[in-house]
Amino acid sequence: MFMLSVAHVCLSLLAFVSAAPASMSSEPPTKSTSLMPSGTLSVSAADASPTVPLASDDPNYPLWNETVDYPPQPIRGPLGANQLGPQNVQIDKENPDLLAPPTTDAGTILNAKWPFALSHNRLNTGGWARQENIQELPIATEMAGVDMRLEPGAIRELHWHTADEWAYILKGSTQVTAVDQNGKNFLETLNQGDLWYFPAGIPHSLQATDDDPEGCEFLLVFDSGTFSDDATFLLTDWLAHVPKEVIAKNFGTTIAAFDGIPGEQLYIFPSNPPSDNATAPSDPQGTVPESFGYRLSKVPATPLAGGTVKIADSRTFKAAKNIAVAEVTVEPGAMRELHWHPTEDEWAFFLEGNARMTMFGAEGNAATFDFQSGDIGYAPAPYGHYVENTGNTTLHYLEIFHTDIFQDVSLSQWLALTPPALVKAHLNISDELIASFNKTKATVVAPDPYLRAY
Repeated sequence: MFMLSVAHVCLSLLAFVSAAPASMSSEPPTKSTSLMPSGTLSVSAADASPTVPLASDDPNYPLWNETVDYPPQPIRGPLGANQLGPQNVQIDKENPDLLAPPTTDAGTILNAKWPFALSHNRLNTGGWARQENIQELPIATEMAGVDMRLEPGAIRELHWHTADEWAYILKGSTQVTAVDQNGKNFLETLNQGDLWYFPAGIPHSLQATDDDPEGCEFLLVFDSGTFSDDATFLLTDWLAHVPKEVIAKNFGTTIAAFDGIPGEQLYIFPSNPPSDNATAPSDPQGTVPESFGYRLSKVPATPLAGGTVKIADSRTFKAAKNIAVAEVTVEPGAMRELHWHPTEDEWAFFLEGNARMTMFGAEGNAATFDFQSGDIGYAPAPYGHYVENTGNTTLHYLEIFHTDIFQDVSLSQWLALTPPALVKAHLNISDELIASFNKTKATVVAPDPYLRAY
């Protein structure tokens, strides 16, 4: 048995070296004549269950990236063939696991990737906005997103929504205001990496400061996949569609007092930058009981073996009743561990770096997607998945959920806390390996030092 295990180790090392990404070579991929051998590292074939064949040792790495200087081809081992027709080379380079999927992919999984770069952009004087909802990404039924940019002083006008609004500031600082249903008001200036949250129906406004000479940009997430920012309830749009004598009667004045109101919506428009020390108007009802802002940028990240994590949900950000977030970093070669979320879909946004994610949807269905900065990913509950850093810089991304409390289930922790004999009966692995499984969640795991040596 010892000799057979050594043979399997040698074969696996050969498979690892042979499967290095094609981006490490100056030659385009060609078809090979055979797949790599199957086997296990810890037990002999005689000990394996006779019910099904053993899983392949093929590591299934991405075969190239955007740095290769040749057109990638839909070839993996003996499978596939080169392209003869037109090819969008840049898109193929960015999506190696769609063009040449891992052999572990199977069945049908809906598309789980959407780049904001493909969204229609709404340009206004003072800024722009582009969105993603089920029209762009049909799998994303629980949440929708908007990427919005404001020049210094520009205002996203006073408005309210049918859905809850959660935000993460990507760059610059934003002054946000609101008044709740009890007449209590709110004003705060928030900075890069900070959050705000407004429940459905609460009127609010957003204005870029001039702390950054370019203004600000922020990510908005709404707790409905059908949400459209074009369907916002806007102050100017409303008053442009109310008889002016009714407006005058409401405010106890003359029609002439409203001669200057816009005849249609403003949406985004330029104005003078607000003061950083601005305060909300005096309010006889007082200020909101729970702040609509949260300074996530000031929260220390929890260090992990292969990265970091910050979590903000209703336990820490009291106003955020329906949306929770994990802000994650993953070092090169590390990965967000194999896990799933029990009841809530994950809407992910990639801030920096390169990643891939394989989603397992039960019944033999699995698909792998590649992500770059500015991309949206989506994993329905309770699909099993991981997020692996496939680049050479730190991966930084957000996991966002339509829920009040962040929850996940770790594969490693589950197996570590299950009777070892039961795990061994399923996976045909050694007692020593089972004993090494982590009984606490790793969240992010570092690259295996043994594999890094090769």
